[in-house]
Amino acid sequence: MKLLVVEDEPELGRLLRTALERAGFAVDLAPRLREARGFLAVAGYDAAVLDLSLPDGDGLSLLATLRRAGAGLPLLILTARDSPEDRVHGLNAGADDYLVKPFHLPELVARIRALLRRPSAALGLTLTLGNLALDTASRQVLVGGQTLPLSPREVSVLELLLRHQGQVALRASLEERLYGMDREFTPNALEVLIHRLRRRLQEAGASPLIHTIRGVGYLMALPA
Repeated sequence: MKLLVVEDEPELGRLLRTALERAGFAVDLAPRLREARGFLAVAGYDAAVLDLSLPDGDGLSLLATLRRAGAGLPLLILTARDSPEDRVHGLNAGADDYLVKPFHLPELVARIRALLRRPSAALGLTLTLGNLALDTASRQVLVGGQTLPLSPREVSVLELLLRHQGQVALRASLEERLYGMDREFTPNALEVLIHRLRRRLQEAGASPLIHTIRGVGYLMALPA
């Protein structure tokens, strides 16, 4: 899942990005509204975390623009504005959740996952195919009921493939979801990741197979 984080304080921004990437998300970090609008214009996101007091304006203006345009992007306000009136104003403006600084990082991750589990949102609780299961909350992978340890990046690509099970997941789409827009990656990074995941699943006896559709992407399905 891909997140947009709008936060102008550099150290906090780095902390948020690190914590969310460790939790299995790809993260784009925007320090100002201008950059946030630029990211939103060219990329798709599953959720956003929005500070309100930004150098070039109030984060609520971005929220208002999104909601006027009919965007249903799940959005959590993360701010130092802690009065009951501020909370009510933010939620009435269209935010889906409101968390006050200082905050507990695991709570932020849990709240984002809760937003993504809502009806019509991007994150189902458990994804299964054959004897393979992924708990998207705990990030635990099971093969035949046995835990299969995977790296965070391996879990992320597995989740994307499971969400497209029976369909071709386009290479460009996978790369966009796995890597932030300002993260550099080698041309064969996805191929190496898929190869490693395929081998790990085969060694564990997983029934689904990952097929390479040359020049297009990857398909996860059960054997015919």
